[in-house]
Amino acid sequence: MSANASAIKTGLFDLSPAQRVAGILIGNLLLILSAKIQIPFWPVPMTMQTFVVLMIGAVLGARAGAATVALYLFEGGLNFAVFAGTPERGIGLAYMYGPTGGYLIGFFVAALAVGFASDKGWMKSLGSNAGWMLAGHAIIFAFGVAWLARLVGFDAALASGLYPFWLATALKTAMAVAVYEVLRRRFA
Repeated sequence: MSANASAIKTGLFDLSPAQRVAGILIGNLLLILSAKIQIPFWPVPMTMQTFVVLMIGAVLGARAGAATVALYLFEGGLNFAVFAGTPERGIGLAYMYGPTGGYLIGFFVAALAVGFASDKGWMKSLGSNAGWMLAGHAIIFAFGVAWLARLVGFDAALASGLYPFWLATALKTAMAVAVYEVLRRRFA
């Protein structure tokens, strides 16, 4: 535990309340930026949102990780242009209730789950780290595909909301595992 008596172990670090707030704000900014930057990829362009969501949970822990994603969703609901592909003025709740709404819910649940695992010390090996990062992505896709299936049917949801993202997701999972391993070995 750090010398600061109010510091609480969450994720990788002993964070004071002010540091947790700073982490939430920085994580929120990274999540917004990750939604806006598209990397050319096949078969669809890739954003780094899911990578950032998993890292937010793993590094900040369950509470601060979930708070970060909740802030992002709140901003989007208020019509700020924080989501991928939204126009400059945003489209708020209409976007959140649209085809990608389930993925947004999945972001929150995945940050919470990966953060919980990090808080509990369940990510202290390469294997468990990889397992939890895979679980985080599985959570995002489970919510996303289930939501999308309500709109287009299950087979179409798999075809448009899961299958095209396998390669990008494998890459982002590997990146999340590698980055978290570096941070864990350096700071834990």
